[in-house]
Amino acid sequence: MIITDAMRRRMYRGGRPGRVARALNRLSALLFGAAILAPPDWVTLEVTGRRTGTTVVLPLVVTRYQGERYLVSMLGQEANWVANVRAAHGKAVLRHGRREVVQLVELEAAQRAPVLRRFLAVAPGARAHVPVDRRAPLAEFERIADDYPVFRVDRRQQGT
Repeated sequence: MIITDAMRRRMYRGGRPGRVARALNRLSALLFGAAILAPPDWVTLEVTGRRTGTTVVLPLVVTRYQGERYLVSMLGQEANWVANVRAAHGKAVLRHGRREVVQLVELEAAQRAPVLRRFLAVAPGARAHVPVDRRAPLAEFERIADDYPVFRVDRRQQGT
């Protein structure tokens, strides 16, 4: 089944995943984390929930840009995982066949535009949620950069 942009927007109405999106995200997180039929940059993020203290698991796409890895919030500032990462001071785990303890460092809005453009090139499912065409000039991405958090992925020692 082909999922259209309109269907993708409906699955995340109000900036939150609906029932279908939650089910697909659970399945994707399982597959991405186990590295089953998933490209290397499709990962599962594990972060401590800011309210429950339990581990929250969700699928994301790693964006590679100028030798660094980044995670981008396609749903913007209000995404739960963004709030959880901020509350956890960037401490998280990425899984893709193996467990990688990471430190997520949020970029300032002025640094986000080129990463956002690259993100839309590698994450076609996100295009329905970002109001800029992936081929738009960098200035268009600069215009929306405040609204879309970007985190650089740094390796972290297990004990820190």
